[in-house]
Amino acid sequence: MPKPSRQSRSIRTRIHSLFATRIYSAEAVVPSRLIEALEMLSMSLATDDGAGRRWSAKHGYPGYTSYASLNDLAWRFPEFARLTKAIERHALAFAKALHWDLRGLKPKVDSLWVNVMPEGGAHSSHIHPNAVLSGTFYVAVPQGAGPINYEDPRLGFMMAAPPKKAKAPLAFRSHVPFKPHPGTLMLWESWLRHEVPLNRADGYRISISFNCVLA
Repeated sequence: MPKPSRQSRSIRTRIHSLFATRIYSAEAVVPSRLIEALEMLSMSLATDDGAGRRWSAKHGYPGYTSYASLNDLAWRFPEFARLTKAIERHALAFAKALHWDLRGLKPKVDSLWVNVMPEGGAHSSHIHPNAVLSGTFYVAVPQGAGPINYEDPRLGFMMAAPPKKAKAPLAFRSHVPFKPHPGTLMLWESWLRHEVPLNRADGYRISISFNCVLA
């Protein structure tokens, strides 16, 4: 059997991992007492905010959201102000991990809204325009409530790419679910498409979503 040539023995191969998509998660970012207070406030808003209920019904949003009705929750309620400060601390840490050249700026919460999703509710795939970071803080996640699913941002360009194996590592999958808990904070870059699948829980899935800009 012929020996390998010197040229073949000198071949070196390497696979490079580039263009990473980062998702930030943190637990217990605020005390449990604040989570309980936020849950009570969220349910109160779902009852009292008539404009929010009407917008939700008109636009086919399941349950209730304050997205289009109340844009000053941190001013109205000190509980939301405390949550906003915690979010901004983690947003700054995430921005640094992304190696952003902040040039003296910091991520600031530009908008923040409550979502109260009943059994059978879902939120279709979407992005958050006009922001740099987006995220969600989870207040109540009853047993059976759906995860948040993130989509590979390159999916529309893959054309004839073969499907991935069912047990492929998370970094290689086209859709990746994250199961939150009460007190979980999730952060991602605002261009990342995501969705909330059907809520199969016998109860309300309560979350507080937000957008950050650099200021």
